[in-house]
Parts: sequence; C-alpha cells; structure tokens
Amino acid sequence: MTSIGRLTCIILIFCAFMIVPSMAGSKFMSGSPELSAYISGTNEFNPGDDVQLPVVIENTGLNEFEYDQPGIISRDDLPNTAKFLTVTLLPGDAPMVVKSDPQMVGDLDGGSSVNAVFTTKINSDAAGGTYLVPVILNYTYLYTADQYGVDLIHYTYKTQNLILNIPVKIKSDVSINVLSATSDHLNVGTEGYIDMQIKNIGSENGTKSIVKILQSGNSPILPTDSSVYIGDFPSGSTASCRYKVFVSSDAQNQTYPVDVVVIYQNDEGDFVTSRSDTVGIPVGGKIDFDIISPAAEMNPGNKQVINVEYKNTGDTTVYSAQARISAVDPFTSDDDIAYIGDLQPGESRTVSYIMTVDKSATIKEYGLDSVILYKDALDNIYTSDTMQVKVDVTEPVALNAILTNPVYLLIVIAAIIGILYLVFRYRKKNK
Repeated sequence: MTSIGRLTCIILIFCAFMIVPSMAGSKFMSGSPELSAYISGTNEFNPGDDVQLPVVIENTGLNEFEYDQPGIISRDDLPNTAKFLTVTLLPGDAPMVVKSDPQMVGDLDGGSSVNAVFTTKINSDAAGGTYLVPVILNYTYLYTADQYGVDLIHYTYKTQNLILNIPVKIKSDVSINVLSATSDHLNVGTEGYIDMQIKNIGSENGTKSIVKILQSGNSPILPTDSSVYIGDFPSGSTASCRYKVFVSSDAQNQTYPVDVVVIYQNDEGDFVTSRSDTVGIPVGGKIDFDIISPAAEMNPGNKQVINVEYKNTGDTTVYSAQARISAVDPFTSDDDIAYIGDLQPGESRTVSYIMTVDKSATIKEYGLDSVILYKDALDNIYTSDTMQVKVDVTEPVALNAILTNPVYLLIVIAAIIGILYLVFRYRKKNK
C-alpha cells in the first residue's frame, strides 16, 4: 500500500469514530418509594383468637422523569426502590398481643409488593369494634446520585420511618369468666352439686342463654344435669348456676377440671357457642368404713350375741346406714341386718348380731363378709366395699366345756338324777 492509501485509511477510521456516538447512559430526575399496607384476606376476628396476620406492603412509587445522554453513567439503584425494608407491627390501642419480632423483607421495587406474617393473639375479653393497628416501615432509598467526570458517581441515601395504620375489626361476643366454683356433697363414687358464679366479660348482650358444663378431657367429673337456662346475659352481668354431677369411683381426693360454655342468641339472631372456660372442682375422698372392734369369740355349738363396731373413715356423712353380715357354714343367723343410722366422718357405732356356730366347727378364726348399705346427701343408695367380721372359734373351757360337750352333759345329767334318787330314798327310809 502506498503512503497515500495508508493516509486515506487513517482518515476513514477517524471519521468513523467521529460519526458513531459513545454509549448513552440514563438517570432519573425524580421519584421515591410510595408504600402502603393492608391485611390480606379478612381483617375480622373473634376475641381469644390466635391469628397469623398477613400484612401486605405495596410500593406504588414511580420514576417520572428519565434523562438519557451520552456520557451518563446508569445508576445501580432506582430512586423508587425501598431498600432494606423492615416491617414492625404494634398493637396500638387494639386489645391484642403481637408475638412476632420486626421482620426484614429486603428490597421492594416500585410496582411490587411483599408479605410479612405476624403471630398475634386477640385478648379473650376484647371489646368488639374496629381498631387501628400501627405498622412501622423502616427503609432506605436513593435520594440523589451526582456524577463527577465520566467514571465517578456519588450516591446519597435517605432513611425513612413510615407509620401506617391498618384497621382490625374484633367481633362482639359473649365471653365468660367463672368467678367461683364450689362443690356440695361431692365425693368419689357419688353424686353431688357444683355451684358457680359466671360473668359475661364480653361486649355482646346474649339472649336466650344457656350455661352448660362439659366433661374436661378425661376428668372423672361427669355432668348429670349439664344445662342451666339463664335467659338474658348482658355484658358485665353475672349468673348463678347449680349442677348435679357424678364422680367416678376411680377418682382421688383432689381437684378436677370442668369446662363451661354459654350457648346464646346474638344480635343477628343466630345461636352461637362461646369459648369455654375451665375451672377446678374440689372432690372429697371416697366414702369408706372399717371394723374397729376385736374378733368375737365363740365355741362350737354356741348361740350368742356378737358385737361389731363400724367406723365411718370417709370424708362425708352417710345417712340411714344398715350393716349386713353374711353367715356361712359353720355359722347361721336369724338376724343378719343391724340398723346404724346416720354416721358422720370419724364416728363409729356398735351393732349386735345373734349368731350360732355349728358344734362340728373347726377350731380357728373365721372371717364373715359384711357390708353397709347407706344413703348420700342426695338420697342415692350405695353399698360399701366388703369388710371382714372376725370370729374366733375356740375350745370351751371349765364349765363351758362341760355344757357344750354332749357326752359330758349326759354324764352330768345322769349324776344329778342319781343324786336326786339317793336323796329321795334316804328321806323315805327316815320317815
């Protein structure tokens, strides 16, 4: 190539660079995040509810003016992006507890949204109404970006704390609190009563209300009469209720739970059931008896009165008690029932039975079954556990041995007859 050709190529290349512009960049002259918050789904809850509250954060911020020019370096961040967004939920004046910590949800671009779910608890005694719950949004955004030369940009960011209020609606309802619960004649294995004072701590005025008790889990307290009609049950009012219940025989002397609910008609005319309240009911020990008298002593062939002392070792009074003894071989009895009457806890009473023991009875100690039939305070009839009346059959001694042995008795009778005959003959000779 000649020198003229080389010069021509250089000129053409230079002209090409002059004609093709350098790559253009862009920057935004205005714009910032515009955040709003709302609850996804329903925002209406009942007192006492455990709620997973989904809060939606939406960014509607726009970048209105974009400027493109060669030599401008494009920005890494957009001014309408909420960076490092942290969401905090507070209860405010709402009757609720927020159990979740603030949540970092990251960067939120313009035109997008993100969810933050908070674990909350509505107070059981919350009054119905609409409450404003504060949501605090903490974020950073690009405020300005100043370019120096063709390769240097200085970014300026601002931090924003934005407080938004979202409405939460709490329904009115009847909510109960058992103020007191006492038991009356309530013992293991028997029927008794429960007396309760119940208050409506909710904001709803219940009508046609029924207070109902339920077995709580495996509690041994079983309702016999489970429902009490109280009619109108205004907010803040109290009601007195009495229930008959039964305590199973495998219970112990301790306190057991009972669940309480109210079925009522609300202001919309619907019958609804309140949340339950659980209350402890004291249960007395089992009604029981012991025989505290020593073993009776009898000889083979004897018929005699034996005395047996029974003691009420339970926790409550029994009424119209009767003791019964089972006479089995070698014993017989013409009178196997004895009246005891009312017997208070710790009190004892002695009764008598007429018993006969066969003359062929083995010399040893016997145990005769005995039970007590009694009534509780509600006039129910029960039978006690079986007890053992001890009877010690022993060999007769001295005169008793003679009188109870037929051979000896015949010899004695013959001797007496002989003596009487001799006396008679003697008197006859001396006349």
